[in-house]
Amino acid sequence: MQMVKKIFITLFVVWFAFLWLMPKQELYYKLEHELAKSAIKINEKKIEEGFFTLTLREADIYAQGIKLATVEKVSLFTLLFYTHISVEKLLLDDSLKSMAPTSIENTNIIHKVWNPLNISMDAEGGFGTLSGKANLKERALRIDFNASKGIEMLKPKLKQDEKGWYYETSF
Repeated sequence: MQMVKKIFITLFVVWFAFLWLMPKQELYYKLEHELAKSAIKINEKKIEEGFFTLTLREADIYAQGIKLATVEKVSLFTLLFYTHISVEKLLLDDSLKSMAPTSIENTNIIHKVWNPLNISMDAEGGFGTLSGKANLKERALRIDFNASKGIEMLKPKLKQDEKGWYYETSF
C-alpha cells in the first residue's frame, strides 16, 4: 500500500511541476506562428502568465491584414486533461455590423481529454445566449441560439427546428 501511495504522490508532483514550469508563453507564440500561416494575426498589449493560466489583455485580431475584432481579455486555463478558454468583451469591427452582432460579453470554450473529439462552447452577448459543440471527428459545428434577440442579420444563415434557431457548418 505504501508503494502505491508513493507512486501516486510522485505522479502528482511531476504533473504539478510540469504544469507549473510549462513554457506557456512559448506555446502561445507557437500558436501565433501557426495562425500566421493562415494570415491570422493577434496583437496583444499584455501577456500574463500564472500557475495554470495564460492571459492576454487587449488583443486585436486581424485576418489578411484587416482588423476583425478587439478582445479585452482571453484566459487559457489548462490541467492537460481539461482546458478552458474564456474570452471577455469581444467587440467586432464596425464594418462587420451588418453580418454579425458586434459585441459578445463572454465566451467559454471547453475541451476534455475524456471526450477528446468534442469541444463545447457557450457565449452571451447582445444577441442573447448561445451554446455549441464542435465535433472534430465529423468536422462539424453546431451553434444553438437559446435566448435569441437581435439576430436578424444572421437569420438568412440560420436554420430553425423545434428548439429554436441554430447554425450548422462543416470545416
